[in-house]
Amino acid sequence: MGRTVPSYRQALESEIDKWKGFRKALRAKDVEAFDKMVNACRNFASAGSMATRPVLLEAMLISILLHQEKEIMEISERIERLEKWLHQP
Repeated sequence: MGRTVPSYRQALESEIDKWKGFRKALRAKDVEAFDKMVNACRNFASAGSMATRPVLLEAMLISILLHQEKEIMEISERIERLEKWLHQP
């Protein structure tokens, strides 16, 4: 019988599992950042599965970049609001 192809989520968790040694070698603050990146991949798993990329890491990296871009946009909006508030007469 043929082998079943794992779902994107299963493949993602398998890939994340392969990075456990790397994670273990990080300092505490770096572990927090690493976990945040991994969770970004999980949060965009539905989009990643629709990307149908032959290399799983591509979808993972785009997920991380998208998450970071969203955070940058949110920070920029906060700064803009604060600047407007500070410059009110």
